Amino acid sequence: MIYIYLDGYEYNLGIFELIRSFFPNKELKNIEDLKEYSSGSLIYISIIELNNFIVFRCQFFLDNELISKNEENLEKIFIERNRDKAINIGVKKSIYRTLVEVSKTKHPWGVLTGIRPTKIVHELVEKNINTNDIQNILINQFLLDESKANLIMEIAKRQEKYIYPISRLKYSLYINIPFCPTKCTYCSFPTVPIKNYYHLVDSYINQLIYEIKTIKELMLLKEINTVYIGGGTPTSLPVKDLQMIIKEVYNCFGEDSIGELTVEAGRPDTINLDMIKMFKEMNVNRISINPQSMNDKTLKLIGRNHTSRDILNSYEMAKYNGIETINMDLILGLPGEGVKEINNTLKYMEELSPENITVHTLSLKNGSALKDNMHKYNFEKQRIVENMLDAASAFADRNEYYPYYLYRQKNTIGNFENIGYSKKDKECIYNISIMEEKESIIGAGVGATTKIYYPDENRLERTINFRSINEYLNRFNEIISKKRNISLG
Repeated sequence: MIYIYLDGYEYNLGIFELIRSFFPNKELKNIEDLKEYSSGSLIYISIIELNNFIVFRCQFFLDNELISKNEENLEKIFIERNRDKAINIGVKKSIYRTLVEVSKTKHPWGVLTGIRPTKIVHELVEKNINTNDIQNILINQFLLDESKANLIMEIAKRQEKYIYPISRLKYSLYINIPFCPTKCTYCSFPTVPIKNYYHLVDSYINQLIYEIKTIKELMLLKEINTVYIGGGTPTSLPVKDLQMIIKEVYNCFGEDSIGELTVEAGRPDTINLDMIKMFKEMNVNRISINPQSMNDKTLKLIGRNHTSRDILNSYEMAKYNGIETINMDLILGLPGEGVKEINNTLKYMEELSPENITVHTLSLKNGSALKDNMHKYNFEKQRIVENMLDAASAFADRNEYYPYYLYRQKNTIGNFENIGYSKKDKECIYNISIMEEKESIIGAGVGATTKIYYPDENRLERTINFRSINEYLNRFNEIISKKRNISLG
């Protein structure tokens, strides 16, 4: 147990996430009275203000003995943000430096706990701050390692041609298919095994198509950019059903108006020749075939009903039949895997040479079987996961893949990141849009999020569809009502 006491500052999720990144296996408890602490570990955070001079102090006590202390001065927070955000950064810096000394662990992302660090770079660029000053802010204010600062600056630069000029009229469409052959142990998405819900498939598709038609009406004066059909595993549907959804998208928004159409075909055990030929016939220009690992032992352990050979067969079938762009997802830090295993997976990637590779660091999400049964698995330590990330980065450099989007997740092993790599000019535009939040995203289907972007105010309004299929089907009028309210402002 680690107790947290704040004096002059309100407890918030960012503080909690930063502390938890140093102590992922410890229970954290925020206390409002120091009498609740008698022994063990205490993090005492205070803000001291004298004559407009503000100091942020963090002290770490072990059994009432002061182990480490750090102080930061508000005057040294040179960030083009409002005062409240500057105070928040000052508090985090004092915590970070104290906990680095206590834990003997330095985190490459410094005080950042948000999932979209590249947004900070775009924000600073839009304020006409030069490159050297941006790098200085990232390293000295947010305490990023130089390698991470350079990485997100490189990614932000590569994204510019897809983001700017910003238009309030532009939007992308996300369509969620919640069905899967089986649920993978690491998954926390609102997905269901299709064999248990096959009786609801027709009703779901009919309702989904109606929602897509409604979105067309709501966005009549806007300009569609990209469409992403994800899940779940969309290819767990029968070919005719998935084709019907794609046809409806074209009927509503116009095939020629859509700059990019992606379908997740994540599980090779759902891909067959009829499905691939349908994709080609419907001009689907990007699909995802997601092995996660090319090690058969791991695939079995995480609940995948296929082998590495099945992955190779699916990829070769798609390429032979003319699929233009293929993404392949990998997960680093899966149970039982280390550098040897990721190098084996990367060897296969080198042979296949897909246009996109997305490298995820395993996130132990609430609601996943992996999180619920952590004691059954062997997870590598932070240093090993960092070596795996380095191996993936070296592979990307060697094979001329470029990082084009990045995001982070809670409960990620080692507090690392997920990176999308692409061959030149093969970036997935939707991935950039959803991560950088510079255009509206309209979500259709179970659990889908709609985010309306207001560029003049640089803010988002959002609404989320019900995560339960039964609620989605039975409370559909509420979903439509919320969409109407948010899309009409």
